[in-house]
Amino acid sequence: MLPHLSTARKGPLLEIERHIHAAQPDIEHWFRLQWQEHPAPFYTSVDLRNAGFKLAPVDANLFPGGFNNLNPDFLPLALQAAQVAVEKMCVSAKRFLIIPENHTRNAFYLQNVATLANIMRKIGLSVRIGSLIPGLEAPLVLDLPDGGTLILEPITRRGDRLLLRDRHGEPDFEPCAILLNNDLSAGVPEILQGLSPAQGMLPPLHAGWHSRRKSQHFAAYDAMARQFAALIGIDPWLINPYHANCGEVDFHTRKGEDCLAGHVEEVLARTRVKYREYGIGREPFVIVKADAGTYGMGIMTVKSSDDVVELNRRARNKMAVVKEGLAVHHVLVQEGVPTFETMHEAVAEPVVYLIDHFVVGGFYRVHTGRRLDENLNAPGMHFVPLAFEETGSFCDCSAEPDAPVNRFYTYGVIARLAALAASLELERTAP
Repeated sequence: MLPHLSTARKGPLLEIERHIHAAQPDIEHWFRLQWQEHPAPFYTSVDLRNAGFKLAPVDANLFPGGFNNLNPDFLPLALQAAQVAVEKMCVSAKRFLIIPENHTRNAFYLQNVATLANIMRKIGLSVRIGSLIPGLEAPLVLDLPDGGTLILEPITRRGDRLLLRDRHGEPDFEPCAILLNNDLSAGVPEILQGLSPAQGMLPPLHAGWHSRRKSQHFAAYDAMARQFAALIGIDPWLINPYHANCGEVDFHTRKGEDCLAGHVEEVLARTRVKYREYGIGREPFVIVKADAGTYGMGIMTVKSSDDVVELNRRARNKMAVVKEGLAVHHVLVQEGVPTFETMHEAVAEPVVYLIDHFVVGGFYRVHTGRRLDENLNAPGMHFVPLAFEETGSFCDCSAEPDAPVNRFYTYGVIARLAALAASLELERTAP
């Protein structure tokens, strides 16, 4: 099922799709070479925006939390991809420890953790869930929406290795690898610092939001998008949002306000030039977002530099902090990509999931209370029960470019490009 795309069935997006489908052999060959040079993150989710005239990623998450929203029919693809990822790390791996976020009231997030554990178990691993919840001294059993349960266990440490104490006289559970599903927004806990490299950490600690920056990701994406656009013969702007970053911002004291307003006007001006070039008769906008963090916090839509200067106290307070109550001092100014996809009269955007460099499915984020130029990752959003009918991992070049299988393939190509940028980003920022 495809959401309704409220644009003409011809124009730049259809042209993008035609270019991608025509170049499919070259694209797959190019990706194979790139993955050899830049090994993929263990897993990634990519938020896309389909504007009809443009298709671009607007965020990439290295600790994805929605595996429970994927089409269960594609589980075999996830298993195959996870097997490849584990074999790359350690072909003899036997025990995995998953460390999730500390919040235990979000039952749907916990269902995601259970889905991840199920994937890892089905490829022959012994999997347990360790928790960083302060003060947890005994296993915590939590109910799941599907009727199952999830057991969180306290983590301990022996020397430079993590383990779970066994309370039934059996040997302690000492994992071969640790799969983080915790984005470390509040920093790296002491118990995770200085671990033995032999006990692999996936993703690496520097992928956490305590050090990662969205501006670094999109700088890497710039490089990959230019290469890819040259490969298939399109304008890089059609798959890449303009962006700028501004540091040393304080929304409470209004420090850095001039810098922020200047970057907003710069991105708007560049976007207007492209709108004129492509005959797009609408007003451009930008998204100002915290340069680190997730959960849709610290984000606002602005249409002029005056919007930044005229922020009221409530808006400043919302922009000043993100997850874990951390203060925002660096922001990314990103060209706004409107979404013209709707489902049940609500705006929607596709989210594509990858394990290693394989697309394993996706779903639509939908919000009934937001406009096409607003962030949808916000309270009130929901996920369409019908996940992608096609994985996005292949195209049917005998069908029309906008046939569902090919639309999803195009989404998958751009998502892989963003995941490739994440690989480059992690290489550039490795300590």
